Amino acid sequence: MLLLELAYWQESILKLLLGFIVVLVPAGVTVYLYLFKMVSFMQSRLGPMEAGPYGSLQLLAELGKSAQKEDIFPDKADRIVYAAAPYVVIVSSFLLVLVVPFGPDAYFVNFDTGIFFALAVSSLSVIGILMAGWASASKYSLMGGLRAAGQLIAYELPLILAVVGVVIQAGTLNMQGIVDAQINGEIFGWGGLGNPFILTQFIAFFIFMVAVQAELTQTPFDMPVAESELVTGYMTEYSGFRFLMFFIGEFATANIFAFLGATLFLGGWSVPPFVTDMLGLDPYSAWFNLIGPIVMLTKMLLITFVIYWVRFTYPRFREDQLQAFAWKFLIPLSLVNIAITGVAKVVF
Repeated sequence: MLLLELAYWQESILKLLLGFIVVLVPAGVTVYLYLFKMVSFMQSRLGPMEAGPYGSLQLLAELGKSAQKEDIFPDKADRIVYAAAPYVVIVSSFLLVLVVPFGPDAYFVNFDTGIFFALAVSSLSVIGILMAGWASASKYSLMGGLRAAGQLIAYELPLILAVVGVVIQAGTLNMQGIVDAQINGEIFGWGGLGNPFILTQFIAFFIFMVAVQAELTQTPFDMPVAESELVTGYMTEYSGFRFLMFFIGEFATANIFAFLGATLFLGGWSVPPFVTDMLGLDPYSAWFNLIGPIVMLTKMLLITFVIYWVRFTYPRFREDQLQAFAWKFLIPLSLVNIAITGVAKVVF
């Protein structure tokens, strides 16, 4: 209701500020929660403990350190392309969050083809990575950029094909429509849980999670930034704030993909209908504009837990294994899932 009372320019500024909060704050939370603490406990150590209570201010210390570092340009670098590359990568994250619904009326935009828009802008990061690899005038960076481009192209296909199964079952490309289909769906005639698509699209969810891991260039798909071979790949020549932007972009994109996964497979901002029935709430009431973001944050943390658990558990693929896994396994499996979903949609 507040947005309806504001001028268009005021509403646009408010949405821009909220976009920064939605992208950056969860990124900071997951860095501290998973990168600093969960991984430390998995490896029988404490992690950062000095900056703030229990190391809670370590991230701010890292930001301050990066902001103070000199911004270095290699002598032979293309300065304009080199400087612009981190911005292209991080803009992809901000565009992705636009179509994620956080409540019945809590969204930035509500495109009829929202999931199509999300999949389209997620590919922009490839351009930024290629820009960084080529403009750095470094063989390590160029190899990392080319590896990243080949990898992201290969894993974009299973990512898109995994989403096609959800779109067929929901009957819409609209993100709110996909959430509605899960709220109002039934399982063998019982609607107490709705129909979260993870139950019927579990194959698509598996493919989606693997493809997201590859899109993020995280282990076991971290060939573009392989420290033992390429230093840090396309980021090798970056320092200071620009390197920090790549770092923020990685974690922010992980969170946004987790928000997308929660929307597509876990019912989005909704809770199971039997919970709303017990509480006497309408699942589309204004209360869910406040409850929905909390529900989405919880589901996002659950999915990102899996992402970082896999990252610090499995060894790196060889380049040939990485490509073969996409083209010979994930893509055929996703096509089979689409065929089964299409037949089931017609029959049932």
